[in-house]
Amino acid sequence: MPSLTDKQTKPLDSRQFLLAVKRLADSLSYGTDRSPFLGQGLEYVQSRHYVAGDPVKAIDWRVTARTGKIHVKEYESPKSLPVWFIVDTSASMTLSSTPVSKYQLAVQIAGGLALASLDRVSPVGILTAGSRDLNIKPSLSREKILQWLHQLRTYDFHEGTRLGDKLLALNPSLGERSLLFILSDLHDPSALPSLKLLGHRHDLVVLPLRDPAEDSLPGAGFLRGREVETGRTATLSASRQFTSLTDLTSALKKASIDHFPIRTDRPFLAALRLFLQSRNLLSR
Repeated sequence: MPSLTDKQTKPLDSRQFLLAVKRLADSLSYGTDRSPFLGQGLEYVQSRHYVAGDPVKAIDWRVTARTGKIHVKEYESPKSLPVWFIVDTSASMTLSSTPVSKYQLAVQIAGGLALASLDRVSPVGILTAGSRDLNIKPSLSREKILQWLHQLRTYDFHEGTRLGDKLLALNPSLGERSLLFILSDLHDPSALPSLKLLGHRHDLVVLPLRDPAEDSLPGAGFLRGREVETGRTATLSASRQFTSLTDLTSALKKASIDHFPIRTDRPFLAALRLFLQSRNLLSR
């Protein structure tokens, strides 16, 4: 039986990590429309020559002064829902019986989906669901995505889970309908009620991550072990503490929450792309 450990393989360096994320984004975006909508939006894209009918307030005075010809600014207007990525940064995500942990996979998937969303001109934001406080509102800035991706590459073996609380705190701040991707092992019992509440107003996609060693835990009887997030040693009932993947997906289905389980020991990319395309998730 595989065992969970906090010893992980050496992480990719920054350049390799970004290349892996970009390849993932290209794979997830394959076959989707990437044409940006240019107009009076939020993010500056470029300047072009003035044509009759352009508003005076759109004139790019800096470029006009430098070139001697009138230029106007063009912006990208978001035509899709704001996209939030809620990434579970708790210690249970870092334990692994495979070369790639749930946490490493979650960060890469969040990065790939974020860049793919940006290709669709969807503003992207991030919220961490552990003890650390990383909350960046959706924007069309590629630099912001790269910044929070690098911040997420660090992890703490003692970070607690606060997924349910973080989701409840986020709910009032979402002024408009949004698309939320939740990447977590869902070890927080309060997570499902919070997801149900958010699902009344927003589009949710839960990507439960699973290590193969977790499959045998629900039927293991009583276990003696150390809680990774608190350091406490305790005896617990595995049937009460751990939920099988079947039960977890069944609960999400009953709550009418879109979900796609991802296992760290199995290929997932092609099936995830089909899942996203079948629900038109990267085109909302």
